[in-house]
Amino acid sequence: MSTQDKIIAILAEQALLAPSDVGLDNSLEDLGIDSMSLVESIFAIEEAFDITVPFNANDPKQSDFDISTVGSIIAAVDALKAEQA
Repeated sequence: MSTQDKIIAILAEQALLAPSDVGLDNSLEDLGIDSMSLVESIFAIEEAFDITVPFNANDPKQSDFDISTVGSIIAAVDALKAEQA
């Protein structure tokens, strides 16, 4: 399963949607993912990819991890995987 497919599956599960309903341009808000679901999503992503996500749950906008869209999350995870390889 690709990085994109895994992340979409994680976000779809948190949003209670089918993966086919999650687009790369969707924001987390578009998907109905609240702050609690976001934190759970970050933990799931860290576990799925064995990475550490630089995410500040108290101030997500100040994090180095771009959560603006599904596509940006995928790109950020790919970058973290490359750094930690």
